[in-house]
Amino acid sequence: MNTETDSVGRCVIARQTTCVRFQAQLIGVVLSVATVLLSTQAAANNNARIIATGGATSIEGSAGGGIVPWAILSGYADEDQKGGAAAVSHLVLDDFDFSTLAVSYNLGNRVEFSAARQRFDIDSVAASEELEQNVFGVKLRLAGDLIYTHIPQVSLGIQYKRNTTFTIPQSVSAVDNSDVDFYLAASKLWLNGPFNRSLFINGTLRATRANQIGLMGFGGDLNRDHEPVVELSAGVFINRHWVVGAEYRQKPDNLSFAKEDDWRDVFVGWFPNKRLSMVLSWASLGSIAGFDDQSGLQLSVQISQ
Repeated sequence: MNTETDSVGRCVIARQTTCVRFQAQLIGVVLSVATVLLSTQAAANNNARIIATGGATSIEGSAGGGIVPWAILSGYADEDQKGGAAAVSHLVLDDFDFSTLAVSYNLGNRVEFSAARQRFDIDSVAASEELEQNVFGVKLRLAGDLIYTHIPQVSLGIQYKRNTTFTIPQSVSAVDNSDVDFYLAASKLWLNGPFNRSLFINGTLRATRANQIGLMGFGGDLNRDHEPVVELSAGVFINRHWVVGAEYRQKPDNLSFAKEDDWRDVFVGWFPNKRLSMVLSWASLGSIAGFDDQSGLQLSVQISQ
């Protein structure tokens, strides 16, 4: 047998085994957290917050859309209540797979704590290559309410990110393997919007120096400092259980190694009840690490309390 072919085959098998093991861990942890959420004393169906007002889980773990954190807090906890969410998402791109496991905890609809584990697999090479990152977030509701005040709900968020596979980012001039993102988000839901449909709009201003949200490290040979970027989301509810919308996420461009494009997606969300939600989106992420025109389907499944 050809030694090189045999070596490549072993790499592919090892990578597939690792990927399956990681996905099994994702499912196992989410099921465990979901069991805890569903067994808590807070009755999600008996509080003041209406269905879908907890949103979905963003790829960085906090409540929001697929790629943008919103000002809302996860789950359905109102004042003097506790809640949260657990979610798994998987995005299949042309040359990559992107999996996220996330959990969040909402205390009194005032502060949200979140954690996410991200794994980014490169599919277009024979050798096993992956990037992994942990994200820990805190979001504080500063003012307003999503529905019941004239001003939008405004929240301040902080995300600590640590890249645990820094060899590749460092080789292309990334400066650090960890850093902190800061963002200010404003969200508003109009129950009687255009054509008597509920309309949701969110705007987020972020300070970051993350390369590909941190999966390629932080800072680079073109820029080492935090810079402001804009993130936008909008959605229209077809009825109380279905929503369609779109998102845009501006990105910094810190590495001369490869251009970093802004991200976009369009999504359909299904909220059959306050416990379960599913979001299917088509994401267009542009150029990633020199691979152009990366786009594909993302599915996110969330259990809420």
